[in-house]
Amino acid sequence: MPEKEAAKKVIDTLPDDATLDDIMHALYVRAKFERGEREIRGGKGVPHDQAKRRLRRLTS
Repeated sequence: MPEKEAAKKVIDTLPDDATLDDIMHALYVRAKFERGEREIRGGKGVPHDQAKRRLRRLTS
């Protein structure tokens, strides 16, 4: 799906009273998720067990 169409789809899911900040945030989150999915498909992801261990170390 072309980027412009994807952006329109994201914007259309927001409530009618969404602010410009809401729109920018929704588009930013979508872009980050897409990037993460591409990285996972490219073998750059971190296995769930390893992610849990990393988080445990950070919160200890």
